[in-house]
Amino acid sequence: MNIVITSSGNNLNSKFDLRFGRSAWFCIYNTEDKSIEFIENENKDINGGAGTKTAAKVAELGAQKVISGDFGPKAKSMLEKLQIKMEILDESNKNIGEIIDQINK
Repeated sequence: MNIVITSSGNNLNSKFDLRFGRSAWFCIYNTEDKSIEFIENENKDINGGAGTKTAAKVAELGAQKVISGDFGPKAKSMLEKLQIKMEILDESNKNIGEIIDQINK
């Protein structure tokens, strides 16, 4: 399963980003082969519609699940329509590596 985790940077030491649509980066973690890839969020600075455009992007990246701190109503609706699971974490003090460790437990 591909899981997208919102991230403030492009490595495992980067802090978890609580924002979904305006997250700086996405960490794509594949639970089957344990591969990790970081993709910059091209929608983080757009004027409007960041949540829905970001939802479409994570679907394009093949995500079956997204972990973030918050999802706006439009993003949530779009992710539901795309059948992508959402998990909300309030873990701003954790880095991406620690969240991946949690997933693997």
